[in-house]
Amino acid sequence: MAISLYVHVPFCLQKCAYCNFVSYPLEEETARRYRDCLLKEMALCGEVLAPPERELATVYLGGGTPTCLPAGLLEDILEGLHRYFDWPLGIEATVEANPGTVDAAKLKMLREAGINRLSLGVQSCQDHHLDLLGRLHGFRQAVEAVLLARQVGFSNLNVDLIFALPGQTLPEWRRCLEEILALAPEHISAYSLEVEEGTPLARRIQGGGLAPCEEETELAMYLEAIAFLKENGYEHYEISNFARPGFRCRHNLAYWEHRPYLGLGPAAHSFLDRRRRANVCSLEEYCARLEAGELPAGEEEELSEEALMGEAMFLGLRLLEGVSLEGFARRFGKNPLEVFAPQIASLCRRGLLEISSGHLRLTSRGLPLANMVFREFILP
Repeated sequence: MAISLYVHVPFCLQKCAYCNFVSYPLEEETARRYRDCLLKEMALCGEVLAPPERELATVYLGGGTPTCLPAGLLEDILEGLHRYFDWPLGIEATVEANPGTVDAAKLKMLREAGINRLSLGVQSCQDHHLDLLGRLHGFRQAVEAVLLARQVGFSNLNVDLIFALPGQTLPEWRRCLEEILALAPEHISAYSLEVEEGTPLARRIQGGGLAPCEEETELAMYLEAIAFLKENGYEHYEISNFARPGFRCRHNLAYWEHRPYLGLGPAAHSFLDRRRRANVCSLEEYCARLEAGELPAGEEEELSEEALMGEAMFLGLRLLEGVSLEGFARRFGKNPLEVFAPQIASLCRRGLLEISSGHLRLTSRGLPLANMVFREFILP
């Protein structure tokens, strides 16, 4: 069975104020060592994977900021993926990019190397909010990056946005949606700000220097995004994701549909043969292990049938169409309405879940409370 492949590129020009992902300041010598070790990991994985698992269903380079790497290192990584895995023509292949880290030459190289989808971290359309988030670009650079991507032939473009920022108003968010719509991306991801413990933004809020967005305003912004984007031709197909018809993110669908994937790079996660594995987070340990000829696996566990069923439920419920009752029964030989009878009955009574057209799905009331719903399906 073909797998989805994620590559974690753990470098940024500067860490954003809200970010708690594994990333390091870009230093070319360290980046070259990472490139060499990543190629070693590809080779080792190619040796242990069964031939069907070396065939790729989707490719996704994330981070960090993959496009902050010098073009030559990024090209080496892509060449390695082609060398060690079976990369069929036409599969969805995505690279995350930040405005200001791409130029025409780098984008052209990505297209020639098989990348056909670009995910731009725009985050906001107002420069004062970008400054608050610690972003290095302004909105003008984001517009220029979109134009460059179109010029070199990218016809599948995602824009990432964050809302519910400290001090952000509903009219500002509406204007941002309008400005993004003018850029005509095929896909839009709109996430509510998560204030992660230990980040500079969290410290400012905890110290009283910033007031977090009110819950009522956050909900209004979310509902505004749903209504506005649906009115303008986007399908709301996942809690935070909107796509023009035919442009749903196939890589992320693999996660939500609980299909197998392989993660390469420090802190990358894999899900293969009922086993979940996480690579070590430290870049130094990651490289040291690979230089010693070992895979850099950290935590690893084999999931029980109960855990697999729970994951299939809360991941599938992220999709607006929900969990197929027939598909679940075909996979596990059990009816999810019986396996999770108490949870489903309670959530339906509270108006958070509903059964429709053979699917169990979140209601419009349940969408903003999705995390509370998901917890009901996680094993204690």
